[in-house]
Amino acid sequence: MGHEIDTVEMFFFPFVGGGHQIPMIDTARVFAKHGAKSTILTTPSNALQFQNSITRDQKSNLPITIQILTTPEDTEIIDTDMSAGPMIDTSVLLEPLKQFLLENRPDCIVIDMFHRWASDIIDELKIPRVIFNGNGCFPRCVIENTRNHVVLENLSSDSEPFLVPGLPDRIEMTRSQVPIFMRNPTQTTQFAERMKRLEGKSFGTLINSFYDLEPAYADYLRTELGKKAWIVGPVSLCNRSLEDKKERGKQPTMDEQSCLNWLNSKKPNSVLYISFGSVARLSMKQLKEIAYGLEASDQSFIWVVGKILNSSKKEETGSENWVLDEFEQRIKEMDKGLIYRGWAPQLLILEHDAIGGFMTHCGWNSTLESLCAGVPMITWPLSAEQFTNEKLVTDVLRIGVQVGSREWGSFDEERKELVGREKVELAVKKLMVKSEEADEMRRRVKLIAENAKRAVVEGGTSYGDIDSLIRELKTCRISSQV
Repeated sequence: MGHEIDTVEMFFFPFVGGGHQIPMIDTARVFAKHGAKSTILTTPSNALQFQNSITRDQKSNLPITIQILTTPEDTEIIDTDMSAGPMIDTSVLLEPLKQFLLENRPDCIVIDMFHRWASDIIDELKIPRVIFNGNGCFPRCVIENTRNHVVLENLSSDSEPFLVPGLPDRIEMTRSQVPIFMRNPTQTTQFAERMKRLEGKSFGTLINSFYDLEPAYADYLRTELGKKAWIVGPVSLCNRSLEDKKERGKQPTMDEQSCLNWLNSKKPNSVLYISFGSVARLSMKQLKEIAYGLEASDQSFIWVVGKILNSSKKEETGSENWVLDEFEQRIKEMDKGLIYRGWAPQLLILEHDAIGGFMTHCGWNSTLESLCAGVPMITWPLSAEQFTNEKLVTDVLRIGVQVGSREWGSFDEERKELVGREKVELAVKKLMVKSEEADEMRRRVKLIAENAKRAVVEGGTSYGDIDSLIRELKTCRISSQV
């Protein structure tokens, strides 16, 4: 890489919380590997979650640093369990950010779309602003076309299917799968206006995906929707060392070695990995159905049980956990599975040969990580843009089995919908029991994994887009100095 690229200076301002923070940190590390001087702006407690990987990068002479934004006492946004939802207000960081930017002017700042207040001050200071939105091209196209062309209130019911018009593939959704705010015309308009403000004066958008995964939608986003975008992923592939994979997000709460030893004793493609991400909360009622469905399927599994929700929206305590404890005891005796509570080293687990499927909430990070590991999915979307991600996995790429989750809900509210044990058992068997259909899914996802790895190395599309943004920032700076 030429010397002139080395001098481009980029600030990265991640949102708190796993789903958005983790890929933004990876993105900063990727740009540093391409010679951009990368600085991550964060709070003291959030810095602890990725400090080790940055220190390792610095030891490898990469130009990357962490800049702590200090807030008045007792106002720090602390997200120790990586479960902050998108509605958390981060505006306490406004003053510290403004002060830092007044004293240190980068060539651009990459900001998470959930820092809703940050665009105005950055634009005021005339610093080029790049948006990080945390998902792929496909969901953006689906959501834009739904918003622009479908009158949701004209549908006869929440379960009536509608066709999302104008897309390269036939995509059908129901009103129940669309975010709540998009079902209300006033809120939809407010959302559209906020996105317009966010993108209006921005330099463009960074997308954690790769061109070969969704070429028709990357083109649609850029040409039909007119969005300036650099597609730079999958950024999780920058985690190459065992330590990086183990500590990504935060220190695991499990002994990863005993988990890997257990996987080593299993046949290739014979174990199902189950995780619903860092934010979702499922009720004990739903967890019981998953447990009984898994047991009936007679397949081996690793299940990362997140936080549990009870009917009064409080996290459950010991007395309610007996069902899981009893279930855990039984499957341990049969050597059928492992249950973990807390944080798991997902990359390490997914990459193991024994893993043959991933039951996932279809968060974009988990979806990409599964693709990169060549693992097909059982899709169980819950919130955010996860129902559109499911359509990409099952309808477009055809590398997944739907469990039958149909109802969009907020991350922390109890669902009216209960996915029964029969549906769980059926989906698990469909993916994990050898059949022509399951073999085809495996073959397709392995090809996607190869394309993902090609995208991020020299000559790959994502590698090219990273260099292209760095060059553009360099040109911008030169022209502003003239």
